[in-house]
Amino acid sequence: MSAEPVPFSNATNLVQAGSSSGSGGGGGGAAGSAPISQSPEAPKLKVADLPDVDFDVAGEPQWVDMQVDESEELPPAGLFDGVQTFPGDGLPVDTRPLISPLESMTILRAEYENGTQEFVEQIDWLMNRGWIGLRRTRGDGDCFYRSLAFAYIEQILNATEPALAVISAVSVLESTQPLLEQAGYQSLVFEDFYESFVELINAIITPRADGRLLTITSLLEAFNTPEVSNSVVMYLRMLTSTQIKLNAELYAPVLFDPEMKMHVELENFCNNFVEAFGKEADDIQITALSGILKVNIDVAYVDGRKVPETVHFVTLRNAPDPDAEPITLLYRPGHYDILDRRSQDPIPPLLE
Repeated sequence: MSAEPVPFSNATNLVQAGSSSGSGGGGGGAAGSAPISQSPEAPKLKVADLPDVDFDVAGEPQWVDMQVDESEELPPAGLFDGVQTFPGDGLPVDTRPLISPLESMTILRAEYENGTQEFVEQIDWLMNRGWIGLRRTRGDGDCFYRSLAFAYIEQILNATEPALAVISAVSVLESTQPLLEQAGYQSLVFEDFYESFVELINAIITPRADGRLLTITSLLEAFNTPEVSNSVVMYLRMLTSTQIKLNAELYAPVLFDPEMKMHVELENFCNNFVEAFGKEADDIQITALSGILKVNIDVAYVDGRKVPETVHFVTLRNAPDPDAEPITLLYRPGHYDILDRRSQDPIPPLLE
Protein backbone atom coordinates (compact mmCIF):
# COMPACT_ATOMS: atom_id res chain seq x y z
CA MET A 1 0.00 0.00 0.00
CA SER A 2 1.54 3.30 -1.06
CA ALA A 3 1.76 6.20 1.34
CA GLU A 4 -0.72 9.00 0.81
CA PRO A 5 0.38 12.60 0.43
CA VAL A 6 -0.48 15.06 3.16
CA PRO A 7 -4.19 15.60 2.54
CA PHE A 8 -5.95 18.89 2.04
CA SER A 9 -2.80 20.92 2.56
CA ASN A 10 -4.26 24.24 1.44
CA ALA A 11 -5.37 25.10 4.98
CA THR A 12 -3.86 28.33 6.24
CA ASN A 13 -1.74 28.84 9.30
CA LEU A 14 -3.89 29.75 12.29
CA VAL A 15 -1.57 32.41 13.71
CA GLN A 16 -3.91 35.09 12.37
CA ALA A 17 -7.02 33.01 12.86
CA GLY A 18 -10.12 34.24 14.45
CA SER A 19 -12.54 37.02 14.57
CA SER A 20 -13.09 40.37 16.09
CA SER A 21 -11.78 38.92 19.33
CA GLY A 22 -8.26 38.14 18.13
CA SER A 23 -6.61 34.78 18.63
CA GLY A 24 -7.04 32.34 21.46
CA GLY A 25 -4.72 29.77 22.99
CA GLY A 26 -3.08 27.20 20.79
CA GLY A 27 -5.16 24.17 20.05
CA GLY A 28 -2.91 22.12 17.86
CA GLY A 29 0.67 21.08 17.77
CA ALA A 30 1.92 18.23 15.67
CA ALA A 31 0.26 14.92 16.12
CA GLY A 32 2.52 12.57 18.02
CA SER A 33 2.93 8.83 17.99
CA ALA A 34 1.77 8.00 21.51
CA PRO A 35 -0.04 4.68 21.94
CA ILE A 36 -3.68 5.23 21.16
CA SER A 37 -4.71 2.93 23.98
CA GLN A 38 -3.83 5.60 26.49
CA SER A 39 -6.64 7.67 27.88
CA PRO A 40 -6.32 11.39 27.16
CA GLU A 41 -5.86 13.54 30.18
CA ALA A 42 -9.12 15.19 30.94
CA PRO A 43 -8.55 18.94 31.20
CA LYS A 44 -9.79 20.28 34.50
CA LEU A 45 -13.24 21.53 33.67
CA LYS A 46 -14.08 24.98 34.98
CA VAL A 47 -17.52 25.95 33.86
CA ALA A 48 -20.26 27.96 35.42
CA ASP A 49 -23.36 26.34 36.88
CA LEU A 50 -25.42 27.59 33.98
CA PRO A 51 -29.20 27.72 34.31
CA ASP A 52 -31.05 25.06 32.36
CA VAL A 53 -31.40 26.04 28.71
CA ASP A 54 -34.95 25.63 27.46
CA PHE A 55 -35.51 27.45 24.19
CA ASP A 56 -39.15 27.13 23.24
CA VAL A 57 -38.94 29.33 20.14
CA ALA A 58 -39.75 27.28 17.05
CA GLY A 59 -36.72 26.37 15.03
CA GLU A 60 -34.24 27.27 17.76
CA PRO A 61 -31.88 24.73 19.34
CA GLN A 62 -33.10 22.98 22.46
CA TRP A 63 -31.67 20.76 25.14
CA VAL A 64 -33.80 17.66 25.46
CA ASP A 65 -33.00 15.46 28.43
CA MET A 66 -33.04 11.73 27.79
CA GLN A 67 -32.36 10.14 31.14
CA VAL A 68 -32.48 6.57 32.30
CA ASP A 69 -33.67 7.72 35.69
CA GLU A 70 -36.08 10.55 35.04
CA SER A 71 -36.19 11.49 38.71
CA GLU A 72 -32.64 12.85 38.53
CA GLU A 73 -31.12 15.74 36.64
CA LEU A 74 -27.68 15.97 35.12
CA PRO A 75 -25.27 17.65 37.52
CA PRO A 76 -23.49 20.87 36.57
CA ALA A 77 -20.20 19.97 34.94
CA GLY A 78 -18.34 22.19 37.39
CA LEU A 79 -19.01 19.67 40.14
CA PHE A 80 -16.24 17.53 38.66
CA ASP A 81 -13.38 19.94 39.24
CA GLY A 82 -10.49 18.00 40.74
CA VAL A 83 -11.86 14.66 39.60
CA GLN A 84 -9.59 11.66 40.15
CA THR A 85 -7.34 10.75 37.25
CA PHE A 86 -6.34 7.22 36.37
CA PRO A 87 -3.18 5.41 35.21
CA GLY A 88 -3.90 5.93 31.50
CA ASP A 89 -4.28 9.69 31.89
CA GLY A 90 -0.65 10.66 32.38
CA LEU A 91 0.79 11.25 28.91
CA PRO A 92 1.70 14.83 27.91
CA VAL A 93 -1.10 16.31 25.86
CA ASP A 94 1.08 17.31 22.91
CA THR A 95 2.28 13.72 22.34
CA ARG A 96 -1.21 12.34 21.73
CA PRO A 97 -2.86 12.10 18.32
CA LEU A 98 -5.41 14.82 17.62
CA ILE A 99 -7.80 12.03 16.61
CA SER A 100 -7.14 8.30 17.06
CA PRO A 101 -8.38 5.21 15.23
CA LEU A 102 -11.28 3.33 16.75
CA GLU A 103 -10.48 1.03 19.66
CA SER A 104 -12.44 -1.25 21.92
CA MET A 105 -14.19 0.20 24.95
CA THR A 106 -12.60 -2.62 26.94
CA ILE A 107 -9.33 -0.66 26.78
CA LEU A 108 -10.97 2.34 28.44
CA ARG A 109 -12.61 0.04 30.98
CA ALA A 110 -9.26 -1.46 31.92
CA GLU A 111 -7.87 2.00 32.65
CA TYR A 112 -10.59 2.60 35.23
CA GLU A 113 -10.56 -0.80 36.94
CA ASN A 114 -8.32 0.37 39.77
CA GLY A 115 -10.26 3.59 40.24
CA THR A 116 -13.80 4.49 41.17
CA GLN A 117 -16.03 1.55 40.27
CA GLU A 118 -18.92 3.78 39.25
CA PHE A 119 -16.95 4.63 36.12
CA VAL A 120 -16.50 0.93 35.34
CA GLU A 121 -20.22 0.28 35.86
CA GLN A 122 -21.14 3.10 33.51
CA ILE A 123 -18.74 1.85 30.83
CA ASP A 124 -20.25 -1.63 31.20
CA TRP A 125 -23.73 -0.12 30.83
CA LEU A 126 -22.73 1.44 27.50
CA MET A 127 -21.03 -1.70 26.22
CA ASN A 128 -24.06 -3.83 27.09
CA ARG A 129 -26.14 -1.52 24.89
CA GLY A 130 -23.89 -1.80 21.87
CA TRP A 131 -21.44 1.05 22.41
CA ILE A 132 -18.32 -1.08 22.05
CA GLY A 133 -15.99 1.39 20.34
CA LEU A 134 -14.23 4.63 21.26
CA ARG A 135 -12.40 7.16 19.11
CA ARG A 136 -10.19 9.29 21.33
CA THR A 137 -9.56 12.98 20.83
CA ARG A 138 -6.64 14.95 22.23
CA GLY A 139 -7.59 16.64 25.49
CA ASP A 140 -6.45 20.13 24.56
CA GLY A 141 -9.61 22.15 25.21
CA ASP A 142 -10.75 21.73 21.60
CA CYS A 143 -11.90 18.12 22.04
CA PHE A 144 -15.62 18.80 21.66
CA TYR A 145 -15.25 20.71 18.39
CA ARG A 146 -12.70 18.28 16.97
CA SER A 147 -14.75 15.23 17.97
CA LEU A 148 -17.90 16.67 16.47
CA ALA A 149 -16.17 17.67 13.23
CA PHE A 150 -14.61 14.28 12.69
CA ALA A 151 -17.79 12.37 13.53
CA TYR A 152 -19.79 14.73 11.29
CA ILE A 153 -17.60 14.02 8.25
CA GLU A 154 -17.33 10.31 9.02
CA GLN A 155 -21.11 10.08 9.18
CA ILE A 156 -21.31 11.57 5.67
CA LEU A 157 -18.57 9.21 4.49
CA ASN A 158 -20.55 6.20 5.76
CA ALA A 159 -23.95 7.41 4.52
CA THR A 160 -26.11 5.06 2.47
CA GLU A 161 -26.23 7.73 -0.23
CA PRO A 162 -22.97 9.66 0.24
CA ALA A 163 -23.54 11.94 -2.76
CA LEU A 164 -26.83 13.17 -1.32
CA ALA A 165 -25.26 13.51 2.14
CA VAL A 166 -22.40 15.59 0.72
CA ILE A 167 -24.76 17.89 -1.18
CA SER A 168 -26.88 18.40 1.92
CA ALA A 169 -23.92 19.12 4.20
CA VAL A 170 -22.26 21.53 1.76
CA SER A 171 -25.58 23.32 1.28
CA VAL A 172 -25.85 23.85 5.05
CA LEU A 173 -22.28 25.11 5.25
CA GLU A 174 -22.78 27.47 2.31
CA SER A 175 -25.78 28.94 4.09
CA THR A 176 -23.63 29.78 7.11
CA GLN A 177 -21.35 32.20 5.25
CA PRO A 178 -23.83 35.11 5.09
CA LEU A 179 -24.68 34.41 8.73
CA LEU A 180 -21.03 34.82 9.68
CA GLU A 181 -20.93 38.13 7.85
CA GLN A 182 -24.14 39.19 9.57
CA ALA A 183 -22.46 38.43 12.91
CA GLY A 184 -19.58 40.74 12.02
CA TYR A 185 -16.95 38.44 10.49
CA GLN A 186 -15.25 39.48 7.26
CA SER A 187 -15.06 36.80 4.58
CA LEU A 188 -11.29 37.22 4.51
CA VAL A 189 -11.21 35.93 8.09
CA PHE A 190 -13.22 32.76 7.65
CA GLU A 191 -13.01 31.76 3.99
CA ASP A 192 -9.87 29.61 4.32
CA PHE A 193 -11.30 27.74 7.30
CA TYR A 194 -14.52 27.22 5.39
CA GLU A 195 -12.69 25.92 2.32
CA SER A 196 -10.71 23.42 4.40
CA PHE A 197 -13.92 22.05 5.89
CA VAL A 198 -15.82 21.86 2.58
CA GLU A 199 -12.85 20.36 0.74
CA LEU A 200 -12.80 17.43 3.14
CA ILE A 201 -16.50 16.80 2.64
CA ASN A 202 -16.39 17.16 -1.15
CA ALA A 203 -13.51 14.66 -1.32
CA ILE A 204 -16.00 11.95 -0.32
CA ILE A 205 -17.42 12.01 -3.86
CA THR A 206 -14.98 14.15 -5.85
CA PRO A 207 -11.44 12.77 -6.26
CA ARG A 208 -8.59 14.83 -4.92
CA ALA A 209 -5.66 16.03 -7.01
CA ASP A 210 -4.08 12.60 -6.62
CA GLY A 211 -7.22 10.96 -8.02
CA ARG A 212 -8.31 9.43 -4.74
CA LEU A 213 -11.50 9.81 -2.76
CA LEU A 214 -11.64 10.42 0.96
CA THR A 215 -11.39 7.27 3.10
CA ILE A 216 -11.29 6.76 6.85
CA THR A 217 -7.50 6.50 6.56
CA SER A 218 -7.11 9.83 4.77
CA LEU A 219 -9.68 11.44 7.06
CA LEU A 220 -7.61 10.41 10.08
CA GLU A 221 -4.50 11.72 8.38
CA ALA A 222 -6.19 15.04 7.63
CA PHE A 223 -7.42 15.46 11.20
CA ASN A 224 -3.93 14.74 12.52
CA THR A 225 -2.50 17.45 10.28
CA PRO A 226 -2.75 20.47 12.60
CA GLU A 227 -3.27 23.16 9.97
CA VAL A 228 -6.20 21.21 8.50
CA SER A 229 -7.70 19.98 11.76
CA ASN A 230 -7.42 23.33 13.49
CA SER A 231 -8.93 25.14 10.51
CA VAL A 232 -12.06 23.01 10.82
CA VAL A 233 -12.14 23.56 14.59
CA MET A 234 -11.84 27.31 14.07
CA TYR A 235 -14.74 27.35 11.63
CA LEU A 236 -16.92 25.47 14.10
CA ARG A 237 -15.99 27.93 16.83
CA MET A 238 -16.99 30.81 14.55
CA LEU A 239 -20.29 29.10 13.75
CA THR A 240 -20.97 28.64 17.46
CA SER A 241 -20.23 32.29 18.18
CA THR A 242 -22.41 33.37 15.24
CA GLN A 243 -25.39 31.37 16.49
CA ILE A 244 -25.09 32.95 19.92
CA LYS A 245 -24.71 36.49 18.55
CA LEU A 246 -27.63 36.20 16.12
CA ASN A 247 -29.89 34.83 18.86
CA ALA A 248 -28.80 37.18 21.60
CA GLU A 249 -32.23 37.40 23.20
CA LEU A 250 -32.12 33.66 23.86
CA TYR A 251 -28.53 33.22 24.94
CA ALA A 252 -27.57 36.47 26.69
CA PRO A 253 -29.50 35.79 29.92
CA VAL A 254 -27.63 32.50 30.53
CA LEU A 255 -24.04 33.49 29.70
CA PHE A 256 -21.65 33.21 32.64
CA ASP A 257 -17.91 33.62 33.05
CA PRO A 258 -16.78 30.09 33.95
CA GLU A 259 -13.90 31.39 36.04
CA MET A 260 -15.53 34.29 37.85
CA LYS A 261 -18.89 32.50 38.22
CA MET A 262 -20.77 35.63 37.25
CA HIS A 263 -22.88 36.88 34.36
CA VAL A 264 -20.89 38.14 31.40
CA GLU A 265 -21.81 40.24 28.38
CA LEU A 266 -22.42 38.35 25.16
CA GLU A 267 -19.50 39.83 23.21
CA ASN A 268 -17.12 39.07 26.07
CA PHE A 269 -18.39 35.50 26.30
CA CYS A 270 -17.98 34.87 22.58
CA ASN A 271 -14.53 36.45 22.41
CA ASN A 272 -13.09 34.63 25.40
CA PHE A 273 -15.02 31.37 25.78
CA VAL A 274 -16.12 30.43 22.26
CA GLU A 275 -13.73 31.79 19.65
CA ALA A 276 -10.52 31.29 21.61
CA PHE A 277 -8.63 28.06 20.98
CA GLY A 278 -8.25 25.72 23.94
CA LYS A 279 -11.47 26.86 25.62
CA GLU A 280 -13.75 23.98 26.56
CA ALA A 281 -17.34 23.76 25.41
CA ASP A 282 -20.27 23.62 27.79
CA ASP A 283 -24.04 23.38 27.31
CA ILE A 284 -24.36 26.78 25.64
CA GLN A 285 -21.72 26.16 22.98
CA ILE A 286 -22.96 22.63 22.23
CA THR A 287 -26.55 23.80 21.88
CA ALA A 288 -25.56 26.69 19.61
CA LEU A 289 -23.39 24.59 17.30
CA SER A 290 -26.02 21.87 16.97
CA GLY A 291 -28.52 24.52 15.92
CA ILE A 292 -26.50 26.31 13.26
CA LEU A 293 -24.96 23.11 11.84
CA LYS A 294 -28.38 21.42 11.83
CA VAL A 295 -27.19 18.16 13.39
CA ASN A 296 -28.54 15.73 15.96
CA ILE A 297 -26.19 15.14 18.88
CA ASP A 298 -26.28 12.70 21.78
CA VAL A 299 -23.88 13.12 24.70
CA ALA A 300 -23.37 10.16 27.05
CA TYR A 301 -22.21 11.25 30.50
CA VAL A 302 -19.74 8.83 32.08
CA ASP A 303 -19.24 10.94 35.15
CA GLY A 304 -18.75 8.53 38.04
CA ARG A 305 -22.03 9.41 39.71
CA LYS A 306 -23.18 6.96 42.34
CA VAL A 307 -26.16 5.75 40.34
CA PRO A 308 -25.23 2.12 39.63
CA GLU A 309 -25.36 0.90 36.05
CA THR A 310 -26.78 4.16 34.74
CA VAL A 311 -25.57 6.51 32.02
CA HIS A 312 -27.35 9.79 31.39
CA PHE A 313 -27.73 11.10 27.85
CA VAL A 314 -28.42 14.65 26.73
CA THR A 315 -29.92 14.82 23.25
CA LEU A 316 -30.12 17.67 20.75
CA ARG A 317 -32.39 17.39 17.72
CA ASN A 318 -31.72 20.10 15.15
CA ALA A 319 -31.36 18.12 11.91
CA PRO A 320 -34.19 18.50 9.37
CA ASP A 321 -35.08 14.91 10.24
CA PRO A 322 -35.29 14.58 14.04
CA ASP A 323 -34.99 10.81 13.64
CA ALA A 324 -31.74 11.02 11.69
CA GLU A 325 -28.81 9.16 13.23
CA PRO A 326 -27.19 11.44 15.83
CA ILE A 327 -23.52 12.04 16.38
CA THR A 328 -22.82 10.35 19.70
CA LEU A 329 -20.10 11.69 21.99
CA LEU A 330 -18.75 10.35 25.26
CA TYR A 331 -18.29 12.88 28.02
CA ARG A 332 -15.92 12.21 30.89
CA PRO A 333 -15.28 15.05 33.33
CA GLY A 334 -13.69 17.78 31.24
CA HIS A 335 -13.29 15.78 28.05
CA TYR A 336 -15.16 14.57 24.95
CA ASP A 337 -14.46 11.53 22.76
CA ILE A 338 -16.54 9.80 20.06
CA LEU A 339 -18.68 6.75 20.85
CA ASP A 340 -19.17 4.09 18.20
CA ARG A 341 -20.93 0.75 17.76
CA ARG A 342 -17.81 -0.61 16.03
CA SER A 343 -14.59 -1.43 17.84
CA GLN A 344 -12.19 -0.88 14.92
CA ASP A 345 -12.00 1.04 11.67
CA PRO A 346 -12.60 -0.83 8.42
CA ILE A 347 -9.52 -2.32 6.78
CA PRO A 348 -8.45 0.00 3.95
CA PRO A 349 -8.33 -1.30 0.37
CA LEU A 350 -4.96 -2.67 -0.75
CA LEU A 351 -4.63 0.03 -3.39
CA GLU A 352 -5.35 2.90 -1.02
